[in-house]
Amino acid sequence: MKSEWMARNPRAGALLLAVLAIFAIAGIIVSCGGGSSNNMVSGMGTVNVTISDPPSCMPPNGQFTHVYVTVRSVQAHISATADDNSSGWQELAPQLASAPMQIDLFSKPQTTCILAQLGSASLPAGSYQQIRLLLVSNTAATSAGPSTNSCAGNGFNCVVLEDSTIHELQLNSQDNTGLKIPPGQIVGGPLQVTAGQSVDLNIDFNACASIVQQGNGKFRLKPTLTAGQVSANNTGISGKVVDSFTHAPITGSVQVALEQPDSRGADRIVMQTVADSNGNFNFCPLPTGTFDIVVVGIGPANIPYNATTVLNVPKGTNLVAIPLIAEVGATAPAVFQGFVTATNGAVAGTIDVSLSALQTVASGATTIQITIPLQTIPAATTLPEVDSTGLVSVSASTNCPTGAPANSNCAGYTLVVPASNPSVGIFSSSGFTYSTPATGDVLFTVDARAALPLSGGTPDCTPSEQTTAKDATAAPLKALPATTTNVAEIDFSSCT
Repeated sequence: MKSEWMARNPRAGALLLAVLAIFAIAGIIVSCGGGSSNNMVSGMGTVNVTISDPPSCMPPNGQFTHVYVTVRSVQAHISATADDNSSGWQELAPQLASAPMQIDLFSKPQTTCILAQLGSASLPAGSYQQIRLLLVSNTAATSAGPSTNSCAGNGFNCVVLEDSTIHELQLNSQDNTGLKIPPGQIVGGPLQVTAGQSVDLNIDFNACASIVQQGNGKFRLKPTLTAGQVSANNTGISGKVVDSFTHAPITGSVQVALEQPDSRGADRIVMQTVADSNGNFNFCPLPTGTFDIVVVGIGPANIPYNATTVLNVPKGTNLVAIPLIAEVGATAPAVFQGFVTATNGAVAGTIDVSLSALQTVASGATTIQITIPLQTIPAATTLPEVDSTGLVSVSASTNCPTGAPANSNCAGYTLVVPASNPSVGIFSSSGFTYSTPATGDVLFTVDARAALPLSGGTPDCTPSEQTTAKDATAAPLKALPATTTNVAEIDFSSCT
């Protein structure tokens, strides 16, 4: 019937065929465009990029006084699966190409919230799934680096220790492929760029969790970054940490962590800082969402305090006074020591391992695991300083303990933690109170995550994450004040 009608109406038939052809071509374009094209919309938007890092491992809480990185590019991609060599990476800070910026991640912020403005750019509107920073190579020509180089002949990326010595911060392939911020580390979801609108993107560089000290004494970068779309009109989450008895700021060291649940529900540190001498802290800028706050402290004469956590805190909140309870009679926090090993079949494996200490708290009718910020015990008259080593390089077989798997590399670690159970408050705009810490055993879980060295943090081994809640005798892992407890060995296998 259709062919007879077209034969009687040749002009109308030709028009119909043309229309059908247009629709067919459009269908081919839609079906062949790939998943990432669905994230694009018409028009251009503007992105303004800033960087922040509230440091938590400066003396007396660690050995670094400065950490310098030199940024030459910030890029974003619309596809969650784009790799290093994919086309379509959009430049967010083109100003850096001709003027790379060397940033001291431990410098005082230029404003109350950020370290530096990295740049801004117009780019196609859409939902951007990945972000990456590219650094200047330590071997680049001087002309390719910043106008002033604080690394003094030690490349363009370096650390300065407490004794004022400068050490090159070795890069893996980050100068070529970038420091990756995958979808799971963009807080609040992908970066949404709207046509005709401007959006602010902040990148938080957790330097304290990103530096691996290798067995040869050199320092290497294993980047830990998060990013999020922020608003300048809402400063973040702030508060003041005080002693629960005196209601005065704690003289000593107070660590404050901002956390959110990971894919399995355990709280992970998103940002971390140290309260100032008046007990004040401020996390900003922050993306939209709710966060958990976890605070620990060590007071005069190394008196430890329990962990206090506030759950479900929305952005834009001032928590006022957060009380920490001193561990009466304790002379120092608890210390966990253990070993991680790595094998790859019949040969030793080489991995980077990030270690965390977890405690369980009640949230309504459910329980969650929170990450306890790691601490440093200051040196006493007859005792040396005890530092936490939450990031280790498993790359040698010289220090393997008795009973370690055959053909394995090994590394020891130390975690300094409170020897008491947490106090918990669940945020409510109408007011809330803190629970009394539970009595009885103080139980912990040690979490270990393995990554491929020289990869920028790619998970390695099968499985790539392991936990243990046992000590070296297979008993429950208990924290005791001023006591070192050996943790059950964590053995990684099938490591590439």
